[in-house]
Amino acid sequence: MPLISTKEMFKKAYGKYAIGAFNVNNMEILQGVIEAAKEEKAPLILQISKGARNYAKLVYLMKLVEAAMQDAPDIPICVHLDHGDSFELCKEVIDAGFTSVMIDGSHLPFEENIAITKKVVDYAHPRGVVVEGELGKLKGIEEHVVSEEAVYTDPDEAVEFVERTGVDSLAIAIGTSHGAYKFKGEPRLDFERLEQIAKKLPGFPLVLHGASSVLTDLVEKANKYGAKLGGAKGVPEEMIRKATMMGICKVNIDTDLRLAMTATLREQFALHPEEFDPRKYLGPARDAIKEVVKHKLRNVLGCSGKAEEILASIKI
Repeated sequence: MPLISTKEMFKKAYGKYAIGAFNVNNMEILQGVIEAAKEEKAPLILQISKGARNYAKLVYLMKLVEAAMQDAPDIPICVHLDHGDSFELCKEVIDAGFTSVMIDGSHLPFEENIAITKKVVDYAHPRGVVVEGELGKLKGIEEHVVSEEAVYTDPDEAVEFVERTGVDSLAIAIGTSHGAYKFKGEPRLDFERLEQIAKKLPGFPLVLHGASSVLTDLVEKANKYGAKLGGAKGVPEEMIRKATMMGICKVNIDTDLRLAMTATLREQFALHPEEFDPRKYLGPARDAIKEVVKHKLRNVLGCSGKAEEILASIKI
C-alpha cells in the first residue's frame, strides 16, 4: 500500500470523526503508533517536524515509514510535514516523498501568508501532494514554533485565505495551544468561532493543532518518579470529540506521546535501577505509546475501524 494524501481521508471523516496526526521522532514512537492503528484498523497521519528531522535525519525517518507501510499494508498512511516554515523546505520534503505538507505562514502578515501558501500549493498540487495552511496563532511552544499570545482565526479572513491560496485544509486557532501547559484556568475552546468558520466554508477540512489532552494519569506517573510537571493541563477530550463533529478533520497529537514515553521511562529507571539494556525500558515505553494512541483513535477521534472504508474510496 503506497502512501496516500489526506484528501479521501477528510472526505470520509468530515462531520463524523477525525484523523489522528501523530508526531514521530524515532523507531519506538513510530512502532507504537503503527501497532495501535493496526489493532484499531484506523487511518493515520504521521507527522514529521523540524525537531524530528534534526534529531533523526529525514532519510532515517523515511526508511522507518517505508518499513511501517510494509508492516501495515491495510492501513491508509499519510506522511505530513508539520509546521513547514519555508517554500524550500516544503519543496524538499515533497521531492522526498511526503504526501502532505503544512506551510505555516501564520506569523506573517495576511498578504504574505497568502503568497507563500499559494506558492507551496502551486508546487504541491501538480505532484499529487495536498497542502495545509494556517491562519491565526496558537499560544505556546512547540520546537521552533513560539508564540507569546494567541490570535484567533477570523472567519471572513479564513474564507478569503482558502479561496486565494487553494489550500486543501486549514489549521485554525480557537483556543488550543502548543505544549503541556495549555490553560491556566478552566479549559475553553471557542466553538462559536468554529461554527462560524465551518458555515462559511461548508465541507472544508479544518485542523486542530495543540490538541493533546495532557492525560492526568501520565502526568501523575511522571511526577511520581521525579518529573516536575506541576500545572500541566491539556484540552479535555470531550471538547475534541465535539470539535470533530463540527468540521475538524485532523487532530494533532504530540505532547501526549511524549508524556507516555517519559512517564514510562522514569518508572522503569526507578523500579529497575539495575537494568542497562535499552530494550528493557524502551519496549515498555513503546507499549505505553501504543495504548495512548489506541485510546485516542477509539474514544476521542472516533476513527477506529475506518481504514477499510477509506481504502475502498481510493483508486491506486
